[in-house]
Amino acid sequence: MTKLNMHRLVRHTQTIILIATLLIAGHASAATPDYPSRPLRLVTPVLAGGGADATVRLLANKLSETFNQRVVVDNRPGASNIIGTDIVAKATPDGYTILWVSSTHAINAGVRRGKLPFDPLNDFETVTLFAKIPFILVVHPSLPVKSVQELIALARAKPGQTNYASAGIGSTSHFAGELLKKLAKIDLTHIAYKGSAALLAVVGGETPILFTGPLSVLPHAKAGRLRALAVSTAKRAAAFPELPTVAEGGAPGYEYTSWYGVLAPRHTPAAIVDKLSGAIAGALRTRAVSEYLAGEGFELDGNGPAAFRDFLAREVAKYIELTPTIAGLRID
Repeated sequence: MTKLNMHRLVRHTQTIILIATLLIAGHASAATPDYPSRPLRLVTPVLAGGGADATVRLLANKLSETFNQRVVVDNRPGASNIIGTDIVAKATPDGYTILWVSSTHAINAGVRRGKLPFDPLNDFETVTLFAKIPFILVVHPSLPVKSVQELIALARAKPGQTNYASAGIGSTSHFAGELLKKLAKIDLTHIAYKGSAALLAVVGGETPILFTGPLSVLPHAKAGRLRALAVSTAKRAAAFPELPTVAEGGAPGYEYTSWYGVLAPRHTPAAIVDKLSGAIAGALRTRAVSEYLAGEGFELDGNGPAAFRDFLAREVAKYIELTPTIAGLRID
């Protein structure tokens, strides 16, 4: 081959590569300029009509305004949120089917480890953490403690003789109590109730200790029927600045919250994930959303895909580690 032909071949090859590169870049940039161009489906794996559902619909309305497209809430409850979650795990990753997810998603990773029809982390793209809901550690006034330090001292002096209530085996209030036992190195006896019966049991003095949400407990605390000792967040909660954290009280590293977030099917394009994340963060900044959620005791987040992935990985690891220590909890 002559030098002239070689030169032409090299130039021809370079031209082909350049055209291919421009086509690929053009396709990538044009892949989502009109997204969303049709209605979105926001799958929520809980029953319609509850508190979580009201929050989902508030978000859906704001996203509809932002995108100028309907965001349809699709309630798919059942099997501890697994049914609705599995629908999204297997959905087309085009950004038109997304998932409202809660801390139950991470709990399932521990309780049903290896038995889920999806991978809680790797089958999804993290869009954003929406909000955290702190728990308040409360005791009945008859229990002779006024701080977490005094509660820990009492439990150590009488191992296994002090009971704590929960809303049921495997509930968030159950895990909150078990995490306290682990980190404070104390022995409390778990008493499971059905849902809100746990709060009534503690108000009535039947069982002296409970981790529960702020809205349900604060009226009783103000009336003197319960004594609030601490908040479960890593830092003091803005809504309850007078309450120390459980970690401050003698359980180093303690952090326990319920939370909500949004996931998309794996391989959803990053540009779409970022657009969804930005829209949700914008919704959280609106007065209607922020005031409503603050009134519900939520701590707003909107931290974006990378931060939510790190958070979700920590939550999954926490429940995988904690679940085996709780007798009878693991579902095999």
